[in-house]
Amino acid sequence: MGAASVDKPIGVLVVGTGQIGRVHVECARRAGAHVVGLVGSSPERAGVKARQWDVPQAYPDLTTALMDANVDVVHVASPNNVHAEQARAAIDAGKHVICEKPLTIDSSQAADLVTRARKADLVNATCFNFRFYPLMHEARAMVSRGDIGDPLFITGSYHQDWLLRETDWNWRLEPERAGQLRAVADIGSHWLDLVTWIAQREITEVLADLHTFRPTRIRPDGEVETFSGLAATTGTPVTMTSDDAATVALHMNGGTRGSFTVSQVSAGRKNDLRFELAGTEGSLMWSSEASDTLWIGRRGRTNEILLKDPVHLDPTATNISFYPGGHVEGYGEAFTSLFATIYADVARGNPSPEPLYPTFEDGYRGLLVADAISISGQDRAWKAVAPTRSR
Repeated sequence: MGAASVDKPIGVLVVGTGQIGRVHVECARRAGAHVVGLVGSSPERAGVKARQWDVPQAYPDLTTALMDANVDVVHVASPNNVHAEQARAAIDAGKHVICEKPLTIDSSQAADLVTRARKADLVNATCFNFRFYPLMHEARAMVSRGDIGDPLFITGSYHQDWLLRETDWNWRLEPERAGQLRAVADIGSHWLDLVTWIAQREITEVLADLHTFRPTRIRPDGEVETFSGLAATTGTPVTMTSDDAATVALHMNGGTRGSFTVSQVSAGRKNDLRFELAGTEGSLMWSSEASDTLWIGRRGRTNEILLKDPVHLDPTATNISFYPGGHVEGYGEAFTSLFATIYADVARGNPSPEPLYPTFEDGYRGLLVADAISISGQDRAWKAVAPTRSR
């Protein structure tokens, strides 16, 4: 597929009508695209959401939607188990693709998507949106400039509380739809992508302890949307095997070491990704629940709190900032900046030689790390991360 026409906005198809589908619709529009239509788990559900979100069309199925010449890029925001087939269908139809993480539930499927997108010369992206908070670009620039020296030790966490109770339910609790890993794959993948991107290090080996604190949960009769706050009062008891939380130690190239915890059962933590990166000359610390500030640690002089202010940031961070200093931007703006960066390549017609956004290759690498974490958790031993095998 060639470049999108300069005479009309980029046409977007969103596949998935849950909470994250709504985010994709809203932020695609904010990034200047035209949301052409929706595909849902059923034509009826897609129709309801299309009316609620003021989307012009609800397609009966993905095959029909991909025949629409107005669709330039497909946003895959559906349950994990259908990512591979939907992204593959979009690529085969000549459409550019933005896919939610995890890219697939099987690393071999992800390798296939990398190969297909590369051969088709189509724009491909994995939604690791945390990279596009302005201060994350600033942190990466600081590492690149040597401001904190060589990365030594990276620690942190990603904690939520929305699956704390045994009556809390979502499709992510179903291994056949979400995969065998849950908290690690769902939110841990964000932490792993972000810190390795900032530190410019790759994970080579892992040691994981996976925890299932709710061995039984109550599955309601109908669907429960993510972060809806709704809990099952009646339903069927279901045995749980996926991880509610995890502790993972990391070996990285260059001698860097690290560890992180991930939890979806931490009361009071709504969506808190945080990290601390300690280098030979300084440290950086950031939390997504205070996204406009970056702590800079020093030895021998006063520590600093950097407030996001585009006037004083690295150009890479300034370029993705929406508002002046003191005007908070966060989750929605990060998605919008991510999409706008991707759409620049869509408008051009093919990926840049070195895309500024996370690609399928990044999603694939994340799945190889997840594979190692899963095996390590089972064997209770250090496991090496397999090399990429896409061609």
